Amino acid sequence: MGITTGITAFDRDDWRWLNEPRTWTTEDGLTVTSDPETDFWRTTHYGYDRDSGHVLGVPLTGDFTIAASFTADYAAQYDQAGIALWLDDRNWIKAGVELVDDEFQVSTVVTRDFSDWSVVPAGRVGRVTIAAVREGDAVTVRYGVGDTEPTTLLRLAYFPPAAETMVGVMVAAPTGPGFTARFDRVQVTTA
Repeated sequence: MGITTGITAFDRDDWRWLNEPRTWTTEDGLTVTSDPETDFWRTTHYGYDRDSGHVLGVPLTGDFTIAASFTADYAAQYDQAGIALWLDDRNWIKAGVELVDDEFQVSTVVTRDFSDWSVVPAGRVGRVTIAAVREGDAVTVRYGVGDTEPTTLLRLAYFPPAAETMVGVMVAAPTGPGFTARFDRVQVTTA
């Protein structure tokens, strides 16, 4: 697991990669192709720990909001794209769209030593917006499909307050050869 720093995108110059993928560009937003066999998961049900997915994020402390709009060429089981809040390999949240058994799911994984996973059927998806707000010790995740703003509640979860967190977008391809995701809007604000 490595971190690459000093990347300019979405009107900021403090982006950094956690597990930089082989192929990506910040022209017209962010286009990233996930490397194969990448994932974020910790122990529960599957019995393994994986910290190899890709996150482009900025370091933040305190309260914040992130909203990201994206499309992707999902193809293989568990291909996923969305947002991530990364504290360390034992504490993180990822939320986005995931291909599960040939169906699109809006999903959230919350990890506090052990991962848990919740999904909502998404039907056919094109552009999706996922947003997360950290206020104190809580993170609220919402989503919207198409050009709909992220108003539908997906998850409310505990997240350690005041700790520096890498806040950004993520992609992973746990079982497939990789796929491409395009983020056309990412906004990160602090309180």
